[in-house]
Amino acid sequence: MKIVAALTDPSHAARAQAQGADLVELRLDLMDGDPVEIFEASRKDCSLPVIATLRSAREGGQYFGNADEWMEKIGPLIPLADYIDIEQPFSQHAPSVRGAGRTIIASHHAGSMIPLDALFMLERELRVYGEIPKIVVTPSDNDDLIDLISFTEAAKKPVCTGVTGAQFRYARAILPLFGSEFVYCHTGATTAEGQYSVEEFVSLMNLMNRMP
Repeated sequence: MKIVAALTDPSHAARAQAQGADLVELRLDLMDGDPVEIFEASRKDCSLPVIATLRSAREGGQYFGNADEWMEKIGPLIPLADYIDIEQPFSQHAPSVRGAGRTIIASHHAGSMIPLDALFMLERELRVYGEIPKIVVTPSDNDDLIDLISFTEAAKKPVCTGVTGAQFRYARAILPLFGSEFVYCHTGATTAEGQYSVEEFVSLMNLMNRMP
């Protein structure tokens, strides 16, 4: 399990590293300015691997362009990033990213729960073009959460699972225990409702690791 600090401000990258994050995610759809300069700012005092993410509006972000426009924005960052987050509608550009030797996080964010059998189907679809499928859902009850935990435990690894919303916030701490590769946290400004801060999550993991 690795802690990802999802950033809306590149100057917080050094803070994320000091607080115990393993990677930083630059949410470029939530930042103003030249993306290359944003990357340079994040690298200034931070040596952590970087995920470049341009999250679409349909999946909870603020990017409203099409796939070719997405590639125009992401293209100059491919040599600078370690991971590129690619949603399914943009997957036609995955070969260019993979050809450059970058790891692809193939992501899907849903505003509701996905049935268990469909989760396994989606995981296979995402793995066609990406090394790490990332599936984030919105559970409506405990049965949904149990299904998500079961999927996380049984799915081929690596896989990343998560939840949106505050109701099942605690699932963000539980899913890594069942095999989720990443947990996304914040360093001051959240990029999704219910996120823990990096400091909170590090403390939480330390507490659980000390339990008999």
